[in-house]
Amino acid sequence: QVQLVESGGGLVQAGDSLRLSCSASGRTFSALSLGWFRQAPGKEREFVAAIAWSGGSPLYVDSVKGRFTISRDNAKNTVYLQMTSLKPEDTARYYCAAKPWQSRPLTTMEYPYWGQGTQVTVSS
Repeated sequence: QVQLVESGGGLVQAGDSLRLSCSASGRTFSALSLGWFRQAPGKEREFVAAIAWSGGSPLYVDSVKGRFTISRDNAKNTVYLQMTSLKPEDTARYYCAAKPWQSRPLTTMEYPYWGQGTQVTVSS
């Protein structure tokens, strides 16, 4: 079992930055591939960013490329999502997800472990 706890969400203005954190426990963090997803009201949950357990190049949804950065700190058992130049359309609940031993960044919902999410609201 893996427990994931997100933090760092909040209410910001368009153009601001936020850094989301996701702390993991219950399994060797370095063996986890990690992803960030988001879900806006009335919409399906969508992929945002992912990074494999082995490192390498992360993947991003086109709408956040150049603005969001996913990174991991294995010493702190934490994955981050640095978000810059935020837009109102980034407003959503952001979820962290984990899958052990996934060799490549996973962009689909096939993660067995999910956090409860953290709300990000961007005002115009």
